[in-house]
Formats: sequence, structure tokens, C-alpha cells
Amino acid sequence: MLYSLYTRRLRRLLAGLPKPEHVAIVMDGNRRWARGAGYDDVRIGHRFGAKHLEQFLQWSSDAGVTCVTAWVASADNLRKRDSAEVDYLMELTESVLADHVRRDHRWRLHVAGQLDLLPDSTARALKEAVELSRDRDAGDLTLAIGYSGRLEVVDAVRSVLDDAAAEGTSLEEVADRLTEEEIGRHLYVPGLPDPDLVIRTSGELRMSDFLLWQATRSDIEFCDLYWPAFREVDLLRALRTYGRRRLERSS
Repeated sequence: MLYSLYTRRLRRLLAGLPKPEHVAIVMDGNRRWARGAGYDDVRIGHRFGAKHLEQFLQWSSDAGVTCVTAWVASADNLRKRDSAEVDYLMELTESVLADHVRRDHRWRLHVAGQLDLLPDSTARALKEAVELSRDRDAGDLTLAIGYSGRLEVVDAVRSVLDDAAAEGTSLEEVADRLTEEEIGRHLYVPGLPDPDLVIRTSGELRMSDFLLWQATRSDIEFCDLYWPAFREVDLLRALRTYGRRRLERSS
């Protein structure tokens, strides 16, 4: 009862505050949550975490957020984690995340990352979900998987150079006309607004190679809770803090 009353009060407080169009979430702490909950198999934390994203998308939609980027796995995670854990995470990506997009018509899917790091079945499931949702009049959901912010910038510059080579443009001409906008057009998911707010769970106070190009002007909110324990009130509090900061900066 108290939680419900507090949630409604937070929603009322948000009514008069600026709202972020784009929220990015670093879903950190699944394994630590599983250990703390008494599970010997940390993969259970990943299952709770994957299902929890469905709830987060519902809360975001209810709050008027039209663009969400969720970090599922970094390129380093896929290279360095135990293979059984990575395989299970890929299975969840196919059976939970991609399937959710197929069923939830409120979201149009994009994928950011190096798909060649993923199993063929996972890459195929994501590509199919992207294609299925492409023409929806909906919000934009980006799953960052096999993702590295540094590599995204490297890949974007490489793409600029590849296009220039195909056009017969000299390196001098490329250097003369290279701009932020030109690099932005070659990022993994061009055309989306930069995130207004980035939330990281688990108490870690770092960005960890997430959206390094896009988040240079974003508000950052760090939350001590592990991702599966993150609640709607925690999102609403982050939105309230964001709104108050924006009001203070504009006054």
C-alpha cells in the first residue's frame, strides 16, 4: 500500500518537470544479485535480469520515455566470460529479449554492437526482430550487445574512410570535411537522439565503455541496487532528479 502511494506521488511530481526523451540503462549486478539471493548458479541472475527489462520498458513507456538503450553485454563480456554463461545469455537474448520485441508493438528494435561476436542463431533472431518491428509507429529500443563504445567510434571512422575510398575521395578531402555529424551518421544506430539520462545499477561509479560518443552531455544517475532489484520507484526517482537538474540549469 505504501509503495503504491509513493509511486503515485512520484508520478504526480513528474508532471511539471522536464522529461528525458531517451534513457539508457546499464543493467549491472545480475550475478551479484543471484549470489546474494542464495543461488549457486549465477546464470539465474541473468534470467531475472532479462525478464526485468520487460518491466523496465513498461515503466519507461508509462513515464513517457520514447527511446531506451539497454546494455545487454559488452564485447569484453562475450570474449572473457565463461562460455557456458555466455551461451546462456545468448539463449536469453533469443528467447526473452527478441521475443519480447516481437510481442510488444510499442517498441521498434535496433541493435548496437559487433554481431559477428554472437552465435549465428542469436544474430539471426535479433535481425529478424529488427526487420519485424521496422515499420512500427513506436518507441525506439536499442539493445547494445557485443558492444564497446571505443570500438563503435573506431568502426564509425573506418566506415567514413570506406565510403570515401569507394567514392575516390582523397584522405586530404576526408580530413577537411570530417565533422561530428559525419561520424555520427556512421555510428551503429544513426538517427536516434543522444541519451538524455544514463542510469547504471549495482553501485558501480563508472561508464565502462558505454555510449562514449553519445553520452558526453547526458545526465548520469548511479543506483546502488543490483539490476534485478531495480524498481519502478527507482526509475521515477531518477526521472525526478533529472527533471530538477534541468530546471536548475535553465533558470
